Amino acid sequence: MPLPLYLLAVAVFAMGTSEFMLAGLLPDIAADLDVSVGTASTLTSAFAVGMVVGAPLMAALARNLPARASLLGCVLVFLASHVAGAVTSSFAVLFATRVVAALANAGFLAVALTTAAALVPPDRKGRALAVLLSGTTVATIAGVPGGSLLGTLLDWRATFWAVAVLCLPAAVGILTGVPAGPGPRDSSAGPPLRQELGQLGNARLLVVMLLGALVNAATFASLTFLAPLVTDTAGLGELWVTVALVLFGAGSLTGVTVAGRLSDHRPGAVVAACGPPLLLGWPAMAVLANRPTALLLLVFTQGALSFAVGSTLISRVLYVAAGAPTMAGSYATAALNTGAATGPVIAATTLHTPAGAAGPLWVSAGLVAVAWLVASAVRVSLRNPVSRPAP
Repeated sequence: MPLPLYLLAVAVFAMGTSEFMLAGLLPDIAADLDVSVGTASTLTSAFAVGMVVGAPLMAALARNLPARASLLGCVLVFLASHVAGAVTSSFAVLFATRVVAALANAGFLAVALTTAAALVPPDRKGRALAVLLSGTTVATIAGVPGGSLLGTLLDWRATFWAVAVLCLPAAVGILTGVPAGPGPRDSSAGPPLRQELGQLGNARLLVVMLLGALVNAATFASLTFLAPLVTDTAGLGELWVTVALVLFGAGSLTGVTVAGRLSDHRPGAVVAACGPPLLLGWPAMAVLANRPTALLLLVFTQGALSFAVGSTLISRVLYVAAGAPTMAGSYATAALNTGAATGPVIAATTLHTPAGAAGPLWVSAGLVAVAWLVASAVRVSLRNPVSRPAP
């Protein structure tokens, strides 16, 4: 894999830390800004909605810009939004900074996904995606738990400052590792924007995007509310939230790494092998959540299965949308974050039901079940040979 791909993963690590870090900070943010935990959870949805809207918008605006300029601009806006979030005492302002950060993250990821796919041969997009997403999974192992620990020892604002600092080496990596010229994203040699947007009329593309969104919604539904599950249901101390996040991150890295080696040529096998245990794992976690050892083991397992299935589906988006070379990354980003936006909102409605802190786990089970039913109903095939870009 080319070196610039790993440098892009460093930036994805910083942004992934921000996207996931609220899982361990919601109670503190809610208490500090005098809002409920459910209200505080809308910060996660605000970020995800910004990603969904921003991905195609930013990708379209950046089509004729050099990749390095686009990526660097997004990182600097992302940094500034975290500085603003760290110093505000207003929930409304914090909410707004999450939207701005999401737009920057969306632009970065949409360009980065397209750039990553263009840096490798046509039949290695899945491997390239796995390297790029490893930044996110390492964030869940090191960045997010580190942020949770920092928030516990100091306060949640310290975590926002830490993310801002992480953006600095990411910016340096982009400046030194990504070519300055138009590079592979030069849209003058590709199809017009209208033709690329027309790919969204492809029913197969929409189905694969829907499946990816549902699986990611299930992941975020439970991850967002992992802290109260660990402390309230399992009865563990606050520092165990960090342990749970590390286990989830380790599982997600395992899942995306293994799936990345198989998703280019055997995507159907990955989904067939990991889908059923993913579906069964969420209700098992809900039933066993009061047993700390079982809970922590399932946190690792569900992280691995979620990212194995999710990353495989998202890599399929890049293949199916090969006729949209500058916009395919934004379609993949939109699918990921449509799920991230809707999952926590649905899960939050269960917190004050008899299910309590385990409610989000049942939501996750339901979302994966819907994905399985959709895939079965439309008989979607993931077993096709590697797609070739349209001429």
